[in-house]
Amino acid sequence: MTTALSLTSGSRPDGAPVLTVAGEIDMSNAAEFAAALSDAVARAGDAAVVVDLTGVEYLDSAGLAALFAQADRLQVVTGPLLAPLLEVSGLAELTAIHRA
Repeated sequence: MTTALSLTSGSRPDGAPVLTVAGEIDMSNAAEFAAALSDAVARAGDAAVVVDLTGVEYLDSAGLAALFAQADRLQVVTGPLLAPLLEVSGLAELTAIHRA
């Protein structure tokens, strides 16, 4: 069974904007994920948006495409499940990937 996508905007104590994502990101909800990324980037001004993917259980190519589209404005936090995928995809060459 697919885990529903959850998107939560907020900020860290230092004021950095954060988009916390949980569940599964696939072609059925990648547009919603991409829109949330775009909104977070627009609200962040000149600051990079921290995208916390530690709660993401699955990420397909549509989700990766959304990350690539905003890569120059993001910092990504991920767990051990997605870290290899983000590195092999080349996203780590475009933005900072931090392992939680």
